[in-house]
Amino acid sequence: QVQLVESGGGLVQPGGSLRLSCAASGRTFSIYAMGWYRQAPGKQREMVAAITSGGRTYYADSVKGRFTISRDNAKNTMYLQMNSLKPEDTAVYYCNADPPNRFYWGQGTQVTVSS
Repeated sequence: QVQLVESGGGLVQPGGSLRLSCAASGRTFSIYAMGWYRQAPGKQREMVAAITSGGRTYYADSVKGRFTISRDNAKNTMYLQMNSLKPEDTAVYYCNADPPNRFYWGQGTQVTVSS
């Protein structure tokens, strides 16, 4: 079983940057494809980016070129570097496996992009 804890969110101005972290418990983290997801108020949760166990990455069109997903299997941690943030990036960000496991959803971390 894996437990996931997100951190690094906050309030940032448009054009700013944030780095999210996802700390995973459990020895099997490295074998999972992992993803970052977000849910904005009144909208469905959507995948933002994903990374395979081998490091291959995928990005939603809305964040391509601005966000970078990475992982450090030795530290059981995944990251999301977010640059050139826009107000429409405002959401609660979650990490989970790819595809997501309903038992792995954590509390998420709030990202607010506003001037």
